[in-house]
Amino acid sequence: MIAAGLAFASAVLAVAGLGALAPVRASSRTAAPRALRLLAALGSGAAGGRHAPQDLERRIAAAGRPAGLEARELLAAKLASTVAGGAAGVLLGAIAPGRLGLLLVLAGPAAGFMAPDAWLHRRAGQRARRVRRELPALLDLLRVSVAAGSSLAAALAEVGASAGGPLAAEWSAVGREVALGVPLGEALEGMAERLPQAEITALCAALDRARRHGAPLADTLAGQARDARLALRRRVAEDAAKAGPKIQLVVALLLVPSVLLLVAAALTAAMLDSGGISGV
Repeated sequence: MIAAGLAFASAVLAVAGLGALAPVRASSRTAAPRALRLLAALGSGAAGGRHAPQDLERRIAAAGRPAGLEARELLAAKLASTVAGGAAGVLLGAIAPGRLGLLLVLAGPAAGFMAPDAWLHRRAGQRARRVRRELPALLDLLRVSVAAGSSLAAALAEVGASAGGPLAAEWSAVGREVALGVPLGEALEGMAERLPQAEITALCAALDRARRHGAPLADTLAGQARDARLALRRRVAEDAAKAGPKIQLVVALLLVPSVLLLVAAALTAAMLDSGGISGV
């Protein structure tokens, strides 16, 4: 029993450590919305009369609304994943040794409930990093288009149509909204809500000031591009400095203990077979 418990804990720590260090593949990003759609369909009956909180709607928008997910669908997926996590916890708890089984039974529903939120947070972080990388180059293209005589809304639409990525898609959306009669300031405010990054907020505020006060947009965009490059360089340096300690922490807290627990399980099993431990 002791050896089995140590081996089980070793496997859990090893899987958690490898999962924390493994890169995210594109196939997993595309498969996740399908899984959420399935969970939403399963939990739609239980969440039929519930209203999704506005905070959840904002977080979905910040993540880029993957696969067109709505807030109520994600809420239904959370309910379904809670049930699935509870069932998985019961199954794992039945085979886990000792009090670990009770812990898994309790942790299963909580992990299932938080899993869609964790995925959404990770998706929003990935989208924010892409926006920061794309911003300086797209600002340069926008400055060239504005200097050539295009209006700000037309320039946003042109640059958004000629480039790819989440930021270009948002600029194209702003151009379409303005073409449909939405005021430019309101369209920019909506983009800032969908892209809640400091760089985008500063850009929208600078464009709105330049538009209201008649300042040259080309100069404003050149300054924003310079600031975006400096911010991106600083953030890359910070991320590189944080990567090493994070990897060391995962190795020290997950991978090394998993190996030690596996060795301890083997030694315990050998001692039990040879009668070295009595009364167990």
